[in-house]
Amino acid sequence: MDNFFDDSDTLLRGERFDTLLAHRNLVIERIVSAADIQPVDYVQNQDEWVLLVRGGAVMQVAGERVALGEGDYLFLPAGTPHRVEQCEAGTLWLAVHLHPDNMG
Repeated sequence: MDNFFDDSDTLLRGERFDTLLAHRNLVIERIVSAADIQPVDYVQNQDEWVLLVRGGAVMQVAGERVALGEGDYLFLPAGTPHRVEQCEAGTLWLAVHLHPDNMG
């Protein structure tokens, strides 16, 4: 048994992506974000559902600003442009990726 909060200490900068489960076309990640992040533009081939577990963040999703607080979640269909622009120190996410069935 593991615990979601183990090794989720605040980072000084950047983000860390930990794969919690990879099974068939499903990938579940824990993301730990620092307040000092470098925004990255994403346009993914897979659907993603993301939950902000702890902290706060501001994202750009398909050109719209989205502010997220603890407990907020959103669905990012494949092909949706998005990026995390700001995070509070110690922001913790749960991300569920559903890849196309032909993943191999």
